[in-house]
Amino acid sequence: MKNILILAEGSIAKHFIDWVSRKRVADNKYYVACYKAGSLPKKMGKNITSIHADPTSFSKMNHILEEVKYSLVFIIMETLEDAQYALKNIRLIDPKIRIVLLNPWDDEEIAKDEENIMIVYSEELIAAHLYDHLPNVPVVAQNVGLGRGEIMEILVPFGSAYAYRHVGSIVQRKWKIAAIYRHERQILPTHATMIRPNDTLLVLGKPIVLDGVYKMINKRIGLFPEPFGKNLYLLLDFRVDEENAMLYLQESIYLMNELEDKSLYVRIIFPNNFGLIDALKQYESSKVTIMVGYEENDIKSLVEHDVAHHDVGLILNSTRTFESSEIKSVFYHLKKLVYLFGEKQIYNIKEVLVLMSEKEQMESISSTAFDVSEKLGLKLTLADFDPEGNFESHQMINEHYETLAQLFNTEINIEQKMSNPIREMEKRKEILQIAPFEKELTQRGFFDFLSTKTRDFLLISQRHPKLLVPYESSEG
Repeated sequence: MKNILILAEGSIAKHFIDWVSRKRVADNKYYVACYKAGSLPKKMGKNITSIHADPTSFSKMNHILEEVKYSLVFIIMETLEDAQYALKNIRLIDPKIRIVLLNPWDDEEIAKDEENIMIVYSEELIAAHLYDHLPNVPVVAQNVGLGRGEIMEILVPFGSAYAYRHVGSIVQRKWKIAAIYRHERQILPTHATMIRPNDTLLVLGKPIVLDGVYKMINKRIGLFPEPFGKNLYLLLDFRVDEENAMLYLQESIYLMNELEDKSLYVRIIFPNNFGLIDALKQYESSKVTIMVGYEENDIKSLVEHDVAHHDVGLILNSTRTFESSEIKSVFYHLKKLVYLFGEKQIYNIKEVLVLMSEKEQMESISSTAFDVSEKLGLKLTLADFDPEGNFESHQMINEHYETLAQLFNTEINIEQKMSNPIREMEKRKEILQIAPFEKELTQRGFFDFLSTKTRDFLLISQRHPKLLVPYESSEG
């Protein structure tokens, strides 16, 4: 349920509220603040609450915004001065809340330098609509194509599972992201283009598919491992996993049960212990499927088929399987989450830890970090371990994570310490480390053992379980 505040005054506000009342979007609740007569229709829906208050009063607006958490504010006023006062008050109270401002005065200065605001120029809208009725003029998107809803614009809200994701990491079956609109600029996306909150996506596909995409983009986090896929996939290589295979299966089943409404598909490769296979098959159920691969020549194609066929979003395996099967590059190109088992099992973990790195990487993995911590009920820590103590350069990253914590109504612990990050990580206990799955991770060499980079240390240490989030540097 999203709470929407409408600061209403005048005829346009009255018609807008009447339209909202008749359309009845079930997932929205509206609060209308007005004090002038004639700004409200005679009949309003049950999901609309009227508040008698002056929208230009700071004290009134402060009280209204303290009582309810709003995701969006509409400012629809009759005079430019009242609109400016209302906007100023809202920004003083909450500088980050999204605002839609009606501008019927063609004033280009109002909200010129504001962020998180959409300005609607009513005169331009009317002119554009009239223009569409001229002969020999291309029509706007709603009349393009088959006219059955196969072209859709979708706004990416804060908290969306698609925010801070790269286009290439999103499985697009029977639909495609054709363009992204950001800050009044069109972007033709590549696989490395990052989607950000407040972006507008132009998507193409079958109408029934786009309806599902719309719902997915507008749902907040809490659907892990989506949007990478729905189900879990455990890869067991009996050459290196035979001793711990039963433990890995039990840990995977535990994780599946914690995530709810997921299925687990287990693929055994290089089978050499049929007694163990029989023991593992005792765990089969309507949600757990065990598959044995006897073909050893094309493991890559086998894994790719499994992941695509079973809508896999999270791949679980040991670090040795990850390395010995030479499928790191396969996992990387599949753009799926990868869980590496550690010495501690997931049911003994108490904390999700994200180690500070570059800004773009940190933004890319942030929604997954919040999602995992919420679903598993774990504390989330952003760890900034810097031998130089250069914490100021990471202030924007801290603010990004603090903003997400506020939006998702959760807590985050930001820990800053002058220390070597590799040594500090070795001291930690009962943590799940979340890190970006970079292309460089598939190109390890001998000198990685001497490296001080966190990326190179990831696969050397097997103390902690790790969740690798697909990451690819975006275009410059």
